[in-house]
Amino acid sequence: MLRAQELSKRYVLASGTVQALKPFSYDFSPAKVTAILGPSGSGKSTLLNLLAGLDSPSSGSILLDGNDLSQLNESARAELRLKYFGFVFQSFNLINILNAWQNVAFPMGLTGLKQEKRKARAFELLSHFGLGERLYHFPHKLSGGERQRVALARALANNPEVIFADEPTGNLDSKSGAMVLDALFELAAEGRTVIIVTHNLELAKRADEVIFLKDGELTNAPVELGQPAIP
Repeated sequence: MLRAQELSKRYVLASGTVQALKPFSYDFSPAKVTAILGPSGSGKSTLLNLLAGLDSPSSGSILLDGNDLSQLNESARAELRLKYFGFVFQSFNLINILNAWQNVAFPMGLTGLKQEKRKARAFELLSHFGLGERLYHFPHKLSGGERQRVALARALANNPEVIFADEPTGNLDSKSGAMVLDALFELAAEGRTVIIVTHNLELAKRADEVIFLKDGELTNAPVELGQPAIP
């Protein structure tokens, strides 16, 4: 389980201190999709970066199976991210000089896995996402939906427990976006924790849980989402 306890983030600027995230506590359960919503500047990306160990909190803690990420140095956090976390971004973040299977194999190489096994797993994952005929295609030869499915396959390369997705459908047409969302919900059904930052209300309506942030603070989600009020 991924757990945030009194997590907060402050930025000290020349103009003063900005409270990007006020004390936030939440338990992110396995086998569920949690959507994080809120207007621009509400703290969504700040929260995601803290949960993923990409940034350090000003106070509070992030616990993964009892291990406090906030107490680890950057090297230890990077190792933990490689082993336990997978990432999907709005802009795909594929490596342009690598083809599809090489992009998926890349994070496996960081663990020291032999090339033959990396290639076999990359082929397996890409075929699972309907890209068996695109294994040797470079990113510029793929559609937006195909690139995002390559990114999904890459996120699963090291069999992570937690998937973070930041606006995963933001650059996709409706058909491609629906395919990516279906894949994310399938990952949750397999027992993974899936956390999605989104503006997509249809996605939020499908999510098991919704976190709504406003001015860096957890608040009740809009009534139209049909989600229960926070206690």
